[in-house]
Amino acid sequence: MSSAVKAAQTTLSENFGGAAHKLAPADTRFSLEDVPDQTGKVAVITGGSEGIGYGCSHTLLSKNISKVYILSVSKDVVDGAKDAVSKELGEDKAGRVKWIQCDLSDWDRVLDVAKEIQNSTDRLDILINNAGRGIMTYQLTYYGVDRHMALNHMGHAILTSNLLDLLKKTADGGDTVRITSLASNAHQGAPKDTKFESLDELNQDLGPNGQYGRSKLAAILYSKYLANHVTKQHPNLLANATHPGVVSTKMSTNDIHEPYPLAGYLMSAGLELFKKTQFDGALSTLYASTVTRDSGQYICPPAAPEPGNELAQNYQLAENLMKLTREVVRERGGIDLKDC
Repeated sequence: MSSAVKAAQTTLSENFGGAAHKLAPADTRFSLEDVPDQTGKVAVITGGSEGIGYGCSHTLLSKNISKVYILSVSKDVVDGAKDAVSKELGEDKAGRVKWIQCDLSDWDRVLDVAKEIQNSTDRLDILINNAGRGIMTYQLTYYGVDRHMALNHMGHAILTSNLLDLLKKTADGGDTVRITSLASNAHQGAPKDTKFESLDELNQDLGPNGQYGRSKLAAILYSKYLANHVTKQHPNLLANATHPGVVSTKMSTNDIHEPYPLAGYLMSAGLELFKKTQFDGALSTLYASTVTRDSGQYICPPAAPEPGNELAQNYQLAENLMKLTREVVRERGGIDLKDC
């Protein structure tokens, strides 16, 4: 196979569903059947009741995971997801789900949730930082921080930081533990001059694509930061970021109309036939969360490590990001992130 043909197949399989999904080169193929047995393991999934998060929750339950904590804003959505699991996988599997109400942009609530999880389990094998604000307009949170960064990155950084002791304990016991953060090829839409040096920089209105893209760049950089600071000390604790592709989710069918009332129909309806299902969209995240032995990678569907753009490969930018994150959550939220 020529390199040009392989590159084209890789691009199509990484981003689109249907026939395109089947074009993945042999060395990057991965399916739901390839997810290993999860007996005895415990997972936390933010936004795990719908879309890609539900694809992950459902699959892990089908692979016999012992418990899944689902963090979600809406109890109704969670109840619907549990009903679906009950019908498809049985009452026993549905009973392994623990729903916790949590808006990741409410940092105080994130702290409470982390404590609740710590007090209710003696291990944590999988943390999937999936919840997020999609391609939407600029807003500030209660804390006076850009909502995309406050939710997609900082809320997850607070959660991860406060679950690290539990993750480390599980990893140091000999098991492989994995943190996976949902990124996107949309990280390429972050401004080329992104420095992560001040709150004023974060609070600029970059437009819907810029806001979203920068928060997804942060997901990649955060994974590299964790790999550099945590995996080196705890080799069994891995951190990676993933790109799901174009997936049929609430973000791509409904939320897209908030910033683009008319043009959004191209994404919501025009591309619907080409989108991945929530299960195909979950493949790269499931690979990163259950199979990979590497850390600090950016993994595209189904299981293809990619470099990302120049900003995504910048380790100093990752350090800047986390320095600024610590400053902002301390000054605006009164929260100190735990050291890695």
